Amino acid sequence: MAFVLCSLCCGFLPAQTYSLEQLKDSALHNNFAIRSAQYDIEAANQQRKEAFTKYFPNISGTGLWFNANKAMAQTSLNPAEMIPPELGASLAQMFPPEALAALANPVSISMMKNGVIAGVQAVQPVFAGGQIVNGNKLAKVGEDVSRLQMRLSENEVEKTAEQYFWQLASLQEKMKTVEAVETLLNDICKDVDVAVRAGVAMRNDLLQVQLRQNDIASQKLKLRNGLALVRMLLSQYCGLRDTSFVISYQTDAVPPISSKQDHQQALLGTTEYQLLGKQVEAANLQHKIAIGQNLPSVAVGAGLNYHNLLDKNHTFAMVFATVSVPISDWWGGSHAIKRRKVEHQQAQEQLQDNAELLKIKMQSAWNSVEESYQQLLLAQLSIEQAEANLRLNRDYYNAGMTKMSDLLEAQMLYQQSCDKRTDAFADYQNKLLEYRQATGQ
Repeated sequence: MAFVLCSLCCGFLPAQTYSLEQLKDSALHNNFAIRSAQYDIEAANQQRKEAFTKYFPNISGTGLWFNANKAMAQTSLNPAEMIPPELGASLAQMFPPEALAALANPVSISMMKNGVIAGVQAVQPVFAGGQIVNGNKLAKVGEDVSRLQMRLSENEVEKTAEQYFWQLASLQEKMKTVEAVETLLNDICKDVDVAVRAGVAMRNDLLQVQLRQNDIASQKLKLRNGLALVRMLLSQYCGLRDTSFVISYQTDAVPPISSKQDHQQALLGTTEYQLLGKQVEAANLQHKIAIGQNLPSVAVGAGLNYHNLLDKNHTFAMVFATVSVPISDWWGGSHAIKRRKVEHQQAQEQLQDNAELLKIKMQSAWNSVEESYQQLLLAQLSIEQAEANLRLNRDYYNAGMTKMSDLLEAQMLYQQSCDKRTDAFADYQNKLLEYRQATGQ
């Protein structure tokens, strides 16, 4: 178990140990890219709800108060011109001359110099060329696209976290190799020092071992700095509180055959293919909306109105129906419909073309998995051969049958073989991850 120094109690506490899945889960919960994708989903969800409100009546209220410098309706009436001759003769017998003379003067009339108008109306669309229905479907597609985009973001976050993880694991394994080599060189140095003191070995052999020990110390320092840096990167990326943690992992490589997928069937489950399908669906809906924008629209409504234009309160209700027919809009609208149709066709062809590219990507990723696994097997075989070579050279040196330079070269080959196996193992894990993501696993 790994331990870290506690600055408060001057003792040792066990360091937190994380597995790969724990770190990926932490990265998904703390990474900014995921939070940004979640905001996009929420925005798309609100847009879908906004589109749904178009099914309901549109209610609006209006109000107007005015006070003009002149009456808006002005006219003059001449009573004498409006009285028929027969009635005029009868009035002449009934009224005195002064009253009859007054009827001959024009009368000025003015109305609506000030007033108040108010009303509330509700308009329910009955037919809008499918714009409301298709608009809601398009908003739902937008929400689905946001969720798929978030899945891509999650894949990218998991990929980066796993790359950091195996980079840290690779450095830890190399540190173990360096420490094993350091122990080996210390044993050789002790043996050579005894041999030099006994006069059966040359001092130059001891110097060669000491130079090699210095080189190992330098490598160990670089590895320690690299481990600290990668641990800081992984901690920041996964949102961990400190960098004093260790990781747990298995160094046994599982054969890749268990990860093999049917690429044609796996294609349908990939996020990239589903996004292409949503692109085709969106283009089709936009084509239908363009058609609907150039069709007649029908709506019915009801309203309650009030005014006092004639200095008298008057309230009335009404129902109405409207029909709107775009006439001049067809000049440009027909071209808009054709443009949307072309975009729909383009999206369909892009889906077919990219589907083939996605299957090629899957096959390429699988080839990389198989190749990296074979490289791992070769690296493992090289370690076994390097171990045998190192053991023989050490026996030969102790028997005085070989030089110190040959023994140190054998030790260097062994270290290189171990490092190659470590790099091959990390590369194999990364290639498996790329294949899983390429096949939608």
